Amino acid sequence: MRSGSYIILISLLLLSSCGEYEKLLKSTDYDLKKAKAREYYDNGQFVRATELFGQILPRFRATEEAEDLNWMNAMSFYKMKDYFSASTYFKGYMDQYAYGKYAEEAAFMAAMCDYNLSPRAELDQESTRAAIEGFNYFMNKYPSSSRTEECKNLIRTLQERLVEKSYLSARLYYDMKQYKAAVVALNNSLKEYADTKYREEMMFLKLNSLYLYAENSMPDKQKVRYQDTLDDYYSFMEEFPESKYARDVKRIFQATGKFLKIDTTNIEANKE
Repeated sequence: MRSGSYIILISLLLLSSCGEYEKLLKSTDYDLKKAKAREYYDNGQFVRATELFGQILPRFRATEEAEDLNWMNAMSFYKMKDYFSASTYFKGYMDQYAYGKYAEEAAFMAAMCDYNLSPRAELDQESTRAAIEGFNYFMNKYPSSSRTEECKNLIRTLQERLVEKSYLSARLYYDMKQYKAAVVALNNSLKEYADTKYREEMMFLKLNSLYLYAENSMPDKQKVRYQDTLDDYYSFMEEFPESKYARDVKRIFQATGKFLKIDTTNIEANKE
C-alpha cells in the first residue's frame, strides 16, 4: 500500500507540474516566463527552457538581459545534442554580439556543433569541412586562446576523416571495376592527401587499375595504356621498393613487359 500510495503521489505531482507548465506557456507574464526559463536552464531542464526562451527572446531583444538569454538558449540546444539548432543560435549570437562576453566561447561552440554533426567517413563530409573552417576561424580570431591546441587536435581528427572519405570514394571505383575512373580518383586523392596512411595501397590500386584498364582496352589503345602502366610501375617501385604488394607488382610488370616486348628478366636482375 505504501508503495502504491507513493506512486500515486508522484503521479499527482507530475500532473500538477505539467499543468502549471502548460499554464506558464499560455501566460502573458513575460517576466515570470523569463525567471522560469532561467530556473529550468539552471536545473538542466533544457526542453522546457528552450520553449520559454523561444517565447521571451523577441520581447527582451533590446534589453541588457538579451545577451545572456540568447547564450543560454544556444547552450540549451547544445546540451540537448540538437547540434543543428545550436549551431544556428551560436552563429546568431556571434553576428549580434561580435564583441560580447561569450563571443570567444560562441565561436568555439559553433565549430563544435559542426564537429558533432560530422558523420562517419562513408557519408557526405560537408559538416566535417565546416568544422575545420570553424576551428581555423576561431584560431585566427583568438590566437592566444587556451583552446588552440584542442582545436588543432580536433582538426587533425577531422582531416583524417576526409582522407578516409577520399580513399573510400576512390576505392569504390576500383571495386566496381571502373578502372579509368579509379585512376583519376586515386590520382586526385594522392595529390590532395600526399601523406595519407593509405598511400602505398592507393598507389598499388592505381597501378593495378592502369594495368587492368590496358588489358581490357581495344587493341589499338592498348600500347599507350600499357606504357602508362609501365611508367607507373617505375614510380611505385621508386617509392616502395620493398612493398607488401611486391608479388602482384611483379606480375603486373611481367605482363606489361610481355605486351610491350621488353625483357623484364634483365631489368629485375639489375634491381636485385
